[in-house]
Amino acid sequence: MTNIPQVKLGIVAVSRDCFPIGLSQSRRAAVVAACAAKGLEVYEAQTTVENEKDMLAAVEEVTKAGCNALTVFLGNFGPETPETLIAKNFDGPCMFVAAAEGDGDLINGRGDAYCGMLNCSYNLGMRHLKAYIPSYPVGTAEDIASMIADFKPIACALIGLSGLKIITFGPRPQDFFACNAPIKGLYELGVEVEENSELDLLVAYKAHAGDKRIPEVAADMQKEMGGTVYPDLVDRMAQFELTLLDWAEAHKGARQYVAFADKCWPAFPEQFGFEPCYVNSRLASRGIPVACEVDIYGALSEYIGACITGDAITLLDINNSVPQYLYDEDIAGKFDYKLTDTFMGFHCGNTPSCKMCGGCAVKYQLIQNRLLENGGTPDFTRGTLEGDIAASPITFYRLQCDSEGKLRSYIAQGEVLPVKTRSFGGIGVFAIPEMGRFYRHVLVQKRYPHHGAVAFAHCGKALFEVLKYFGVADIAYNQPKSLPYPTENPFA
Repeated sequence: MTNIPQVKLGIVAVSRDCFPIGLSQSRRAAVVAACAAKGLEVYEAQTTVENEKDMLAAVEEVTKAGCNALTVFLGNFGPETPETLIAKNFDGPCMFVAAAEGDGDLINGRGDAYCGMLNCSYNLGMRHLKAYIPSYPVGTAEDIASMIADFKPIACALIGLSGLKIITFGPRPQDFFACNAPIKGLYELGVEVEENSELDLLVAYKAHAGDKRIPEVAADMQKEMGGTVYPDLVDRMAQFELTLLDWAEAHKGARQYVAFADKCWPAFPEQFGFEPCYVNSRLASRGIPVACEVDIYGALSEYIGACITGDAITLLDINNSVPQYLYDEDIAGKFDYKLTDTFMGFHCGNTPSCKMCGGCAVKYQLIQNRLLENGGTPDFTRGTLEGDIAASPITFYRLQCDSEGKLRSYIAQGEVLPVKTRSFGGIGVFAIPEMGRFYRHVLVQKRYPHHGAVAFAHCGKALFEVLKYFGVADIAYNQPKSLPYPTENPFA
């Protein structure tokens, strides 16, 4: 994964001057030891913060050490002003946590950090400073080490978004209004966007004709797919991959990370001579999402998932229901899901091969072949990566800016079932508890588009915290039957 931040964690202890400074320091050392026991590397700042000059020294120390994410540890009550100013002066996400009692007596060994966390939160609010505070921020050294481990993927996403530019090519396809949304939400998140036309991409692609790197990339494609990529197509696809990578490098500007949202039909295949799906899948496997159909918020969602999981992600249509016969034959009695808990997630072929079943192959886009080649022998509609998506735990999610400019999101955890789809494209049988109700009362009711990002892990906890950090007030999820949705008819 070459396009996501490498998080280096640091920890700074703070101490109120009317409490023993040694208490904060010994508790800090215990936290670092607990992190080491978990295999978690954390830089231990030797500066303990009691005043504002200490704060500046501590920030300078962790910055010189290369830290880009910081735990501010209240080993005792803590100094309200200096500790919160750490979040203002440190260039990276900060988590605030506090020590629980129990590692000493309740006379000289009592730190009152439980109380100090309240004033810390109050002061952060007064200064309008963003900081991450866990669901229960008070704990033993082992508890705090677990909080730091949970914070790491959250910090990765926060750092990533602060350095992200989304590059687009082309307007959305006709009658795909859902794939366009106000860019105001991107700026609220600190994300930059560069919008280009398909002609810009075509000119850049043609300029890469004869690039000396093409044979090496083409050979890597054949190696990945076991030598099954169309011989007459592979050089063109390699040329396109180099075009995107070079564009990213030349246009990231002041940013460190990129994601793409590209128009891929109807003009693209005929003008470029292939479908871009397989190339898109290869970039996604490296942490560079390429969202289909100029879905800017799809690309954003994918990138967040890549940062949190450190793994390949994909973007799929919430596509079709599972037929009753398939459910009866392959799901009923084998998996604890109702028919309405299941659906098929599909796209033309952008899911990375590492997330596909064996036997996936570069083929052609059946729907575009019908539309653009009248169902004849596939030519420029070739280039998709087809096959069933492999069984896996998944998180299906999306961050979206709606038509009124408000950020909203949904998160649902489930799995890809080990069930043959008997269909085409990059496709899988998905199962999410209470999907039927979630579909109606979240996806339909709140007017979400048909694309959802897929992370191949259960990462809802970290996703929720990232979205909450950014002030997303509406974070929907697949509520259990015992918890009705506001729009759910209690008499039905």
